[in-house]
Amino acid sequence: MDEAGEPREARRADERGGLAGLALPGFLLASLLLMELVLRAKTDLPFFGIGVLYAALFAGAAALLAHLVAGFVTGVTRDVVIAGFLAGSAALFITQFIYYDIFKTFYTVFSARRAGQAAEFGGNVLGKAVDHAGWLLLLAAPLVIFLVIRTSRRERPATWRQRAVPAGLMIVLVVGALAGISLGDRGQNSAYDMYYRDYHPVASVDQLGLLTSMRLDLQRTMFGFERELAPPPVVAPQPDPPDHSEGPSTQSPDSTGHPDGPRQTDSPDAPPAPVEQNVMDIDFEQLMASADSDKLRNTHQYFGSREPTDQNDHTGRFEDYNLIFITAEAYSHYAVDPALTPTLHKMTHEGLHFTDFYNPVWGVSTSDGEYAATTGLIPKSGVWSMAESGSNSMPLAMGNQLRRLSYATFAYHNHTYDYYSRDISHPNLGYDYKGVGNGLEVARTWPESDVEMIDVTMPEVLQDEPFHAYYMTVSGHLEYNFGGNFIAAKNRDLVADLPYSEAGKAYLATQIELDRAMELLLERLEEAGVADRTLIVLSADHYPYGLSEDEIDDLAGHEVESNFELHKSSLIIYANGMEPETIDEPVSSMDIIPTISNLMGLEFDSRLLMGRDVFSGSDPLVIFNNRSFITDQGRYNALTREFAPEPGATPPDDYRQAISDEIDRRFYYSTVILDEDYYDLVLDR
Repeated sequence: MDEAGEPREARRADERGGLAGLALPGFLLASLLLMELVLRAKTDLPFFGIGVLYAALFAGAAALLAHLVAGFVTGVTRDVVIAGFLAGSAALFITQFIYYDIFKTFYTVFSARRAGQAAEFGGNVLGKAVDHAGWLLLLAAPLVIFLVIRTSRRERPATWRQRAVPAGLMIVLVVGALAGISLGDRGQNSAYDMYYRDYHPVASVDQLGLLTSMRLDLQRTMFGFERELAPPPVVAPQPDPPDHSEGPSTQSPDSTGHPDGPRQTDSPDAPPAPVEQNVMDIDFEQLMASADSDKLRNTHQYFGSREPTDQNDHTGRFEDYNLIFITAEAYSHYAVDPALTPTLHKMTHEGLHFTDFYNPVWGVSTSDGEYAATTGLIPKSGVWSMAESGSNSMPLAMGNQLRRLSYATFAYHNHTYDYYSRDISHPNLGYDYKGVGNGLEVARTWPESDVEMIDVTMPEVLQDEPFHAYYMTVSGHLEYNFGGNFIAAKNRDLVADLPYSEAGKAYLATQIELDRAMELLLERLEEAGVADRTLIVLSADHYPYGLSEDEIDDLAGHEVESNFELHKSSLIIYANGMEPETIDEPVSSMDIIPTISNLMGLEFDSRLLMGRDVFSGSDPLVIFNNRSFITDQGRYNALTREFAPEPGATPPDDYRQAISDEIDRRFYYSTVILDEDYYDLVLDR
């Protein structure tokens, strides 16, 4: 007997059991690492690198924590705790695996809370599960192994002495991981950036692992998260303020007062004519003086220091026109063909033809794609930005801009009206909104017909001028097959002889429906006698991610580069009888609102938008969710951290960092606009 009255042999057995018990957290760690590596295999994230090390350290800490919790109980209850941990982990990895396969990103806690809407697409999810059954079984294998080999034992709960070793190891692993993160790289998309400053799912999973990424997301969702301030704006020396007695005007930074050189004047000695700019009457100095927080003060400073974009020879070209604005589900330049989709081809090449246009995928696929296109802002990571904006002032959205000018404004969606909470967001954008279930009557197929939506809505749209109609289509939705996709089956004969995969053919069949809808739209405008005074704008929400990489390569005729080219798409800006024009510089969906605002001669403030009017002479900047970018000087891959200058371009040494800093500012201040209802504060309109 020892001093405590316990048999020495029993105490030694318990101590050996405590040490032997470390085999359980070892098994749990191996299980979590297997899941992390399977996910990386699917998402093309690197197997080797600092991110894998941090994922392993945090996985080890999670395994030890589960072991410690299980140590408080015995027998079947203990097995249930461990099995529950493995089952929960497997469920998380399996659902994220399938979600990424569909959307090429990971879902957030905010999206998971609204997962009920995903039930509408249960068939798509089941199809993906069948396609990847082998991978999913591998993710579930640790749970199966545990249930097979683990038999209930009658061991007593662990003593505090036995818990000390795993507890100490857990602390060492967490402290080691945090020390490495703090002492390591602090640049954009680094582990430090994702752990302390920001969150975008793919980069976070790459740098920290899925478990830690989701834990941080849950923590921030529950308790809030104040992002670090963006890099301070670079304030260029300002010229003497211009005379605004006849409206806002100023000179450009060029000494000639015009980005392309001096304008012609009546006399060679006359001063250059001032260049009008797209600004509104906002006193940022006064706003800074009255701000009640550093965040707002810095925000006023940022927007007040931005250079407005110039008005130009395109300003007001379509003034007083009607406007039809369309976000087309999964539309792409692959769907523009003179024989297959002649109307889309006509509108592309007989309007403003954008040869280098991009539709970056954001965190919430379609909804964030709509948000970027209809607001000119970067969506906030981790939430549904469009839905969150539903209670904000959104004066620069086209519905609100044109409604102030007495336009009749309508919005339509030919699927469930409250999906993504559009019944909250779209009326707030300035529209009388109808979808399936609150006034739009179309046949309940999956997906529903774009042709039918145009057919049943045009009588309402055309009853008064001027009018503005916004459409979110659905005919182009995945999955791309001829069994479960009504629209693909409807147009199957039209693609039967194309030299593509079955999925590629099915995708093009859905885009034929969009083409027929545009054909009907043009016919109805012509019949009503308004075609020559109606501007049509059409872009996608995202690329057709319902196709696999091989299927997209098949459509493209070559291997598509995944960071930039994958998001290349088509933007249509067309009016009957207009002079065709080609725009070769990089353009993105965030440029749509400032561009059409300028084309229609509307009053807007270009400083308050993250995109730019493409005709203003300002420098192009295409921003991607992972902080990659394209400019006229080059392109930067934020995942590989490689900058490739454009042929013939010689950007300065600090160019890449300066652009990355500006991108950080635009992400940050887009979030401030959403979180602080900033437009209501500065415009009050």
